[in-house]
Amino acid sequence: MSDFMFLIFYLGEFPMFYDYFSRLCARKGVSTSRAAEDINLSRSTVSKWKNGSTPSGSTLQKLSEYFGIPADYLLRGEEPFTETQPDLTFNDFTYALHNETKELSPENKQRLLEFARLFRAEQEKETKEK
Repeated sequence: MSDFMFLIFYLGEFPMFYDYFSRLCARKGVSTSRAAEDINLSRSTVSKWKNGSTPSGSTLQKLSEYFGIPADYLLRGEEPFTETQPDLTFNDFTYALHNETKELSPENKQRLLEFARLFRAEQEKETKEK
């Protein structure tokens, strides 16, 4: 855990982590219970967050991987990848795509690849028409 993370936890200045966690779950389309289950957290852990507790460093890492966002976003309660932030880099996009697709079946991965190719072809067509 970094000194910054330790200081935040030590001072108790981690305002309502549960609210941020809940928004991330909604964005991902899962319930808070489902997200906790997916990363092997107990429901009582989520309940503690509702009452103002803060997650441990190892839990933050699990959440970071699950939601596909950097841990420092979780620490600050910031919304990742908003319009005010720079465009996604190739590595950001690749990392996020990997996290969202790692549990897809081989058939669905193939379908996703086909969709990507279709989108690229449509974009090329639109560009040529301009």
